[in-house]
Amino acid sequence: MTMYTLAIDSTAFQIGSLTVQWYGIILGFAALVGLLIAIQEGKRFGMASEFFMDLLLFGAPSAIIAARIYYVAFKWDDYKHNFWDVFKIWEGGIAIYGAIIGAFICGMIYSRYKGYSFLRIVDICVPGLLAGQMIGRWGNFMNQEAFGGPTTEAFLSNTLHLPSFIVDQMFIIDSAFPEGAFRHPAFLYESVWSLVGIVILLVLRRRSFLRTGELMATYFIWYSIGRFFIEALRTDSLAFMGPKWLVSIMDALWSPMTLMFTQGYLDPAYGNIRISQVVALLLIVGAIIFVVVRRVKGFANTRYLDPIVTSKPERNVPLSDKK
Repeated sequence: MTMYTLAIDSTAFQIGSLTVQWYGIILGFAALVGLLIAIQEGKRFGMASEFFMDLLLFGAPSAIIAARIYYVAFKWDDYKHNFWDVFKIWEGGIAIYGAIIGAFICGMIYSRYKGYSFLRIVDICVPGLLAGQMIGRWGNFMNQEAFGGPTTEAFLSNTLHLPSFIVDQMFIIDSAFPEGAFRHPAFLYESVWSLVGIVILLVLRRRSFLRTGELMATYFIWYSIGRFFIEALRTDSLAFMGPKWLVSIMDALWSPMTLMFTQGYLDPAYGNIRISQVVALLLIVGAIIFVVVRRVKGFANTRYLDPIVTSKPERNVPLSDKK
């Protein structure tokens, strides 16, 4: 296990034997912000806030479980002889794409149960989801994780003009650099990319040309473009051994980044292709096909701004109002 010396204490406070980590506080705040954004937009369509609260109640654990399953599946060699370690999620090891899969499956089931179109609901939720991801990345900052390869203090301070508290936190001591080295703040790059994406989604959802499902597609395209380029900076990527032609494609697509960055180290004994990059490309292509096919085939006949109705209104009555 990699050991870190933190410039900022990752523990927020202690109450007796209970230790509260900044990571947990930040994730909780991220979920709250995402929820509030969804509730506010839902009100424009006459949807009860309880719907989104319940969706988060079911969706959060679903996302965590799926994120863990995703991570363990690609790191099975590390767990197959220590099965109980699979459940030690507090030791780290979750994957954001797994979390998205879990949240979407839960959202699909819950939306159908409530009688709503899943695409209508996910369109409402994706700006809040991206906001949660943006804030959640600062949990990685507090834990000194999800960082990139080595860089210089001058690059962080003078080129990127980052404040000292970020620069200091990016000086990381681990097995690769026992004496310590400054690292690329990959968490920050993704957080800023997500912030720009939120603005794009908020602007798009007020446009009359937007059809159902297309805000979701935009989310996948935008997030995955950023994730493709940022993932290659990291030194902790899940990976697999793939054909040389696929490696060449990945390197060629990433080549514009070489003007300012170098890829983070990826142990060739572990893999030569980063899984998140492959998933990102598949999502980009899939989202584009989704939009084009629905438009061409005439399936995109509902606009984002159209009213949202449910086929099961009785299931949207708050529990306190039921007799």
